[in-house]
Amino acid sequence: MSRFILFQRDDCHLCDLALEVLADARLPDFESVFIDDDEVLEAAYGIRVPVLRDAASGVELEWPFDATRVQMLLTG
Repeated sequence: MSRFILFQRDDCHLCDLALEVLADARLPDFESVFIDDDEVLEAAYGIRVPVLRDAASGVELEWPFDATRVQMLLTG
């Protein structure tokens, strides 16, 4: 299991932008979790996606985030 989780939706323009930010930040490894068909995740993340979660610390970055904030999460 990866330390980082990106909660996202199918066909989500903001999620596509978040993926570009993660590539720019050179996040080494993350898991993509799609919330569309999961009632629990939908209730938790609904309109907040994309959300990047550090599974080790529980810290979440809600959109909009940039490569600098991702790097801070990575090192922090």
